[in-house]
Amino acid sequence: MWEELRPLGRDSSSGGYRRFAWTGADTDCRAWFRAQAEARGLAYELDRNGNQWAWLGATTYQDVAPGDAVVTGSHLDSVPDGGAFDGPLGVVSSFVALDELRARGAEFTKPLAIVNFGDEEGARFGLACVGSRLSAGALTTEAAHRLRDADGVTLPQAMERAGYDPEAIGPDPERLAAIGAFVELHVEQGRALDLSGDPVGIASAIWPHGRWRFDFRGEANHAGTTRLEDRRDPMLSYAATVLAAREQARLAGALATFGKISVEPNGVNAIPSLVRGWLDARAAGQDTLDTVIGGIERAAAERAARDGVDLDVVRESFTPVVEFQHALRDELGALLGKRAERPVPVLGTGAGHDAGILSATVPTAMLFVRNPTGVSHSPAEAATEDDCVAGVTALADVLEGLACR
Repeated sequence: MWEELRPLGRDSSSGGYRRFAWTGADTDCRAWFRAQAEARGLAYELDRNGNQWAWLGATTYQDVAPGDAVVTGSHLDSVPDGGAFDGPLGVVSSFVALDELRARGAEFTKPLAIVNFGDEEGARFGLACVGSRLSAGALTTEAAHRLRDADGVTLPQAMERAGYDPEAIGPDPERLAAIGAFVELHVEQGRALDLSGDPVGIASAIWPHGRWRFDFRGEANHAGTTRLEDRRDPMLSYAATVLAAREQARLAGALATFGKISVEPNGVNAIPSLVRGWLDARAAGQDTLDTVIGGIERAAAERAARDGVDLDVVRESFTPVVEFQHALRDELGALLGKRAERPVPVLGTGAGHDAGILSATVPTAMLFVRNPTGVSHSPAEAATEDDCVAGVTALADVLEGLACR
């Protein structure tokens, strides 16, 4: 399965993946998912938001009693030049865990579904977890229709070009009501398991996190003739804000990153008229995050005023803290404890996931597989074959406990 996925959306120059929503690479990944489902005799279903489902014991969610389905899966799209494991490991492991349960002769007493959520990374339209947000009603149809990529293509246009009906998107409460438990396996995006020596862990919570856009508007002018004291240079304001973000995060024990920038007119010999930077910020608690964002905004405003630059700050997305349901989390710990020599570690994460979006309406839990490099959203992202097998075994044990009793 890895060999089949390996070339899909891979950039030969970087070695990373560019599997962006509703592009050719995304279409190839979706075809792969459907082929895996059909090869196992699973009922394939595409929901109104473009999320893919593979059912065992049902042909659609409409065949399932409320709260009866056990669902697992993740996503197949990527960030720009992302790694091979973020998302795909969860989908591949779901199919292999089903193979393992069948090999064990497990008898399912509940319907099981494997899902591939669309546009989880938000690489194309700037908003993460679009597929699950739409399904959960956390993203309105109107707001989704306004999403545009860097080339000005709207989400509906992109969906239509890929052969999907954009007019169908929207909340899917009846489908979510059929789910009694959703378990997402994911490669760890950090080194906690590597440091503890454990191949698999259980998620406790997802930190509150969001994305903010900072627009610094100055005055374009000639770089070779304009005196320094006569300039209204927004790049200076932006640069100072980047440094302030790092300092505010360091003082608070949080994370803040300016990872994307747009400059106009973007000429080597031109003072910019506009510098637009996107901030990603995360913290263990809401109060801490509020403090960090407040400090960054004040520093940006003070420096912009000094530089004669206008500033606008827009919060483009936000996800509050997600505490995974304790009962389901504890059940995972008990199920995995039967095989483990010591308790499976429980750890928090600063990364967002579809499981976090669904947690408001569906009992959700997450498993993490050790990442020895601690690197994610990069080609250096890694997991050993032994740890991937341990992850599959853990997921199979959990699904057996949830769906085969």
